[in-house]
Amino acid sequence: MARFELKLPKMGESVAEATITNWLKSVGDSVEMDEAILEIATDKVDSEVPTEVSGVLVEQLFAVDDVVEVGSVLAIIETEETDDSTGDQEPSNGDQEPTVDDNSSEPSAEVVQAVSQPLTQAQESADVISHSSSQGRFYSPLVRNIAQQEGISQTELDAMVGSGKDGRVTKNDILAYIDQRKSSDRLNQDKPQPDAINVSQFNESLTAAKAVTVSSHQDDEMIEMTRMGKLIAKHMTTSVATSAHVQSFVECDVTKVWQWREGVKKSFEAREGEKLTFTPIFMEAVARALRDFPMMNISVEGDKIIKHKAINLGMAAALDDGNLIVPVIKNADQLNLVGMSKAVNDLARRARANKLTPDEIAGGTYTVTNVGNFGSIMGTPIINQPQVGILALGAIRKVPAVIETNEGDFIGIRYKMYLSHSYDHRVVNGALGGMFAKRVADYLEAWDPNREV
Repeated sequence: MARFELKLPKMGESVAEATITNWLKSVGDSVEMDEAILEIATDKVDSEVPTEVSGVLVEQLFAVDDVVEVGSVLAIIETEETDDSTGDQEPSNGDQEPTVDDNSSEPSAEVVQAVSQPLTQAQESADVISHSSSQGRFYSPLVRNIAQQEGISQTELDAMVGSGKDGRVTKNDILAYIDQRKSSDRLNQDKPQPDAINVSQFNESLTAAKAVTVSSHQDDEMIEMTRMGKLIAKHMTTSVATSAHVQSFVECDVTKVWQWREGVKKSFEAREGEKLTFTPIFMEAVARALRDFPMMNISVEGDKIIKHKAINLGMAAALDDGNLIVPVIKNADQLNLVGMSKAVNDLARRARANKLTPDEIAGGTYTVTNVGNFGSIMGTPIINQPQVGILALGAIRKVPAVIETNEGDFIGIRYKMYLSHSYDHRVVNGALGGMFAKRVADYLEAWDPNREV
């Protein structure tokens, strides 16, 4: 008999940990190769973890709601194969590397030694970040690493109020604290004891957020927010608190686009097996505008601006449960209209079926959302951090409009829509934000009615 270690696989460059949401198999159950063993959730997507072998599940090393790092051993599966090459294999369960339970308040001595040694070598002062405080408060390796890199002392970390289970300091907590500390330091450079000031301010804001209560009546229904709903709510409030949101609105005449699509959509579907919607047409125009205005294709990191070479368009997609997800079309400016249509339709289908991978919703540099799908003529969308802009596409409507010709002006029926551009006024001024939206409209209004696809 051999023992196989089922590990949490790598799920994208920006994903370092995941939360176990459900064990699909119990200890003692037989499992088949490629069969899903458990369900996990990250701050980006839900997914399943399959096994690479067939056998019997003999150990579950984490419980539901535990936060697990990428690469950690999740379970032990006993197979019928004979382990003849132990020297080349991963250590057996008895000798394996110790795993860290993020909810444990008393890590073992072996765990302490394993996770503390690399940090000890890098510490240059007595005030170091350890695995736990003197009161036994546990910090995940990810939180400790962030604290070490940002120069957060053990005193600051111990004083910090956490939003995680049992008051644990999460990744989002420490990142929010770092942002607030940087802002406070800039405003209070001459004031003493910045650590105490920052921790106090951070704890007050977190406590105030937790303390909000709403009166309810006996007949009211109490509905628990979904896990994804909670993440979206936190992401949106963080964005509003981070970016100075400003909006510009442009009216766009899409009559040529409408008429052209009506003429080619049937032949396109017959040839490509895909419907030709308006979304890929709009995405193509946005990608072209981003090439013209590369300073809209940026991100902000502290006091620095990251100018992205790749144009990766996020496409906000509404799910059946009312939540929202933003799959990303990588290198969108390099796709022709056929390729863009296939990418849009594929991502939309798999988003609704919850079949997206973490990499497919990461790395976006600019986002487009279609509020017109729900009848809205315009909107003021919230920026998808750490991006600096998001464009809302309003509903296309038939409206009377003044048409200018060489023979004079007259009133006619036109297909029009509003483009609503939200952008981060910290780094994007009104001229750039307005010109970008106008350039998207220009490309759509100049559509070639004889274009082949």
